[in-house]
Amino acid sequence: MAVDPEIKRLLEGYSNEVEAELVSILDWWTQHIHNPANSFYYGEINRKNEPDAQAPIGLVLQSRLLWTFSAAFKHTQNHQYLKAANQSYDALVKKFYDNKNGGMYWSVHPNGQVASDKKQAYGIAFAIYSLSAYYEVTLDADALNKATDLYTSLEKHFFDSEFGGYIECLGNNWSDIDDVRLSDKDQNAIKSMNTHLHIIEAYATLYKVLPNAAIKQSIQKLLYYFEEFIIDAGTFQQNLFFEKNWTPTSSVVSFGHDIEASWLLQEAAAIIDDDMYLQKFTKLVTDMAGVVANHVSSEGAVYNEFHPSNDTLDFGKDWWPQAEAMVGFINAYQNTGNIQFLHHSLKSWQVVNDYFKDPIYGEWHWGYDSSGNLMVREKAGFWKCPYHNSRACIEVANRIRYLLKQQ
Repeated sequence: MAVDPEIKRLLEGYSNEVEAELVSILDWWTQHIHNPANSFYYGEINRKNEPDAQAPIGLVLQSRLLWTFSAAFKHTQNHQYLKAANQSYDALVKKFYDNKNGGMYWSVHPNGQVASDKKQAYGIAFAIYSLSAYYEVTLDADALNKATDLYTSLEKHFFDSEFGGYIECLGNNWSDIDDVRLSDKDQNAIKSMNTHLHIIEAYATLYKVLPNAAIKQSIQKLLYYFEEFIIDAGTFQQNLFFEKNWTPTSSVVSFGHDIEASWLLQEAAAIIDDDMYLQKFTKLVTDMAGVVANHVSSEGAVYNEFHPSNDTLDFGKDWWPQAEAMVGFINAYQNTGNIQFLHHSLKSWQVVNDYFKDPIYGEWHWGYDSSGNLMVREKAGFWKCPYHNSRACIEVANRIRYLLKQQ
């Protein structure tokens, strides 16, 4: 793709800005998340950077910290981030790994005692994702062994051999439990889009460092489930929750997950070098990005949800869909050369600058409610992690570097 001088100027400026923002995000997390009292991490930090020393630490936060610092070291070669990754790795394997039953605990208390011992497929997937990224920069064999062990656990305990796909959650000893929800706001459904999206993300990252036939086949199956069951062929939007036989149980549209999937699925097909799926998903995910582009605010922000049952748009805007939109739209630009997609990505970044970056306390605000009011929520916590925003900066910078090399 040839880049004219004006586009080159836009891309270079965009790259410089996200590189600077990456450093800002990482500085905040390295300065604030570590708890010096117990050589562990804070489970929650409020919007004024005040930690809650009693809050449990979730597996998702811990895994995303490890992924972030590993990816940051790969991107920058700054050994400060490698040191942070080493600390995060030690905490993950020592505090969260269930040495008796296998798998990972869902959360632990600051003193290291288990808070929730359930086995959530989503959380185990993020552990695989982060361990694989850590292995990529350290070649630590124990990290790779843990990642492959967790892959085996997901395939053994969570894979549905009857209908395909993965169930949501099991008890500590891999027994069935009644409440399988990922969070209080989620539907208590046996299968979800969200869990499948992050399993394929994890498996693709594992495949990069361990390219074997079994993992490739698992990824191909996941791509099939997305094409066949999860993405609506008429709307190019994803169904969110399912019965065991893949019957959808929700009509709600999550714009953030749609734009996130629009680049992660294509990336997975590219990583396993499957030409058929790569062609299919390059077209499919570009259509998905186009639908999201038609449902942004006047300033370019991605809304949270649409509810077709009552034709209601949730005007709330969280931080993470804006980060994913930066990547999803520039990915669509790479696929098509359509300059409008690049402008959508730039608008997403501008929205982050104008509304989400906290100029006083650092990091990004959680978001805005449906009335447009800034939400007074945590800067770090069970779900507020440095994964979406740091990854967006890294992805955009890398993609721009590739685009400029094509001149």
